[in-house]
Amino acid sequence: MISFTSRSPPRYRKLLEAWRAAKPPPKTPEEAARLVIETLKRHQKADVEGLLAFYGLPLPHTLVQLTAGAPISLPAGVKYEFQTFPVDSRAIADGDGMTVYVSTTDPRESSCVPREVQVAAVQRSQARVEKNYTKADAIHEKIIESGYRVLDFQNNEEILVRIYRIRLRGIDAPENAMPYGKEAKEELTKIVKGKCLRVLVYGEDQYGRCVADIYCDGKFVQELMLKKGFAWHYATYDQRPELARWEKEAQAKRVGLWASSNPEKPWEWRKKNKKKGQKRIRRKDKSESR
Repeated sequence: MISFTSRSPPRYRKLLEAWRAAKPPPKTPEEAARLVIETLKRHQKADVEGLLAFYGLPLPHTLVQLTAGAPISLPAGVKYEFQTFPVDSRAIADGDGMTVYVSTTDPRESSCVPREVQVAAVQRSQARVEKNYTKADAIHEKIIESGYRVLDFQNNEEILVRIYRIRLRGIDAPENAMPYGKEAKEELTKIVKGKCLRVLVYGEDQYGRCVADIYCDGKFVQELMLKKGFAWHYATYDQRPELARWEKEAQAKRVGLWASSNPEKPWEWRKKNKKKGQKRIRRKDKSESR
């Protein structure tokens, strides 16, 4: 991540020694930034920040201290929980939504797989053995329409999984078309990409998505998104005081979307753009009736 040599200036040599002594060594940009800041804490602030910026590492005011770990027992209101397969980056819809896969070998899932899906999975496997991939793909489409899919692994192992669409509970990230929408999606992707998640489901929204708290490597994903300034606290649907507190921390630091003096709220943006869409439809209807 950072390259130092024995011929580097003294502060670089100090960092090299600290890097070698770190057990385990930093693996993420945040961990590397903390090592740099701690090692050079007696140096000028401008020099430290300049070094961080040169290597593309997070600046001190953007680093977050997490306070909420994964719960040992299920919190009140949780209907069920599950563990996911590693998350595909292509399955991240935006800064507060994603699609995940859960193995049907999970005890909770195994008892409720529809019979027709089980049969279709066997038929697809047989079609692939016969190298009739057109038939196999057609069968797979029907499986997907039923809310399932088959994951193919490199060792020719096939696993039937259930598809879950997730809406992160208690936060509302900028829509992809809004300012900071792209950054919010990228941040969520960076957090969960390739990771297995613990999902605590509280219910479903109007679109059939699971409204859930997400934990990744023991970290509360909503806390990360709020403290990094890539989501609003969605107080209309979730009054947890810690969410409001984490949002205020990001506001005070002016990180993420809070770098803007007056960021637009995503629920207001959706309402406004929904009205615009309705107006366009009405204008189209009038023009076609002439």
